[in-house]
Amino acid sequence: MLTIRMVPRQHLSEQEKSDMLLLMQAYFDNVIPERFHMDLQEKDWVLLLQDTDRRVAGFSSQQLVSLPQGDGTKFLFSGDTIIHHRHRNQPGLAGAFGHLMLRLVMEYPNDELFWFLISKGPRTYRFLPVFFHDFHPAALHPEDVKHKSRLDTVASWKFGSNYDSRTGIVRLPGNTDRLKPEGQALAPTPDPHVRFFLSANPGWRQGDELACIAPIREDNLNKYARRVIRAVVPVWEF
Repeated sequence: MLTIRMVPRQHLSEQEKSDMLLLMQAYFDNVIPERFHMDLQEKDWVLLLQDTDRRVAGFSSQQLVSLPQGDGTKFLFSGDTIIHHRHRNQPGLAGAFGHLMLRLVMEYPNDELFWFLISKGPRTYRFLPVFFHDFHPAALHPEDVKHKSRLDTVASWKFGSNYDSRTGIVRLPGNTDRLKPEGQALAPTPDPHVRFFLSANPGWRQGDELACIAPIREDNLNKYARRVIRAVVPVWEF
């Protein structure tokens, strides 16, 4: 039985942060502890999955971004995210993320809200069509101008020259973290979303990341999203 906690980043214990790092290193190569902790320090909250022994079974770090001199639009930026393979068929992390989005909708009823993420692999990108009706980039609407402008603005602010607006790719300097070879194995698939990701981000195996965006609105959540949100009861700690 997993416990799903919504934890302010500053309330994480040293043991929990150590467990999070070890979980990342189990599935990604080139995870540098200093870089991991620096990235975590920027975040506001962590969605934390723990087993009965309180060992970390999965997590996702989250940051709410308002751009300087912006128009009030807010972006929920998802950082490091991983779940132990034994628990990937459970709705805990996805449901917790949905609860966080709905809370932000209630707290900021007059502001536009978007989910902003960078996808290292097809499994992460696949979350978009599983959860949302409308997102960018997408197989059916790869040149959606209304979302691309928002995406270019926030990705350029976050990653500077490491973001290429022509391709939508974030390519960080140096030896960046990437999925381990066993996590990169893919069987042939007719899934149009996976095929789109592979064509849009041909360098994903080397650590390139595809910048993505989706409006956070209740009417943009599909049936699956609503189902997993109902199935999960997180423990709020903020």
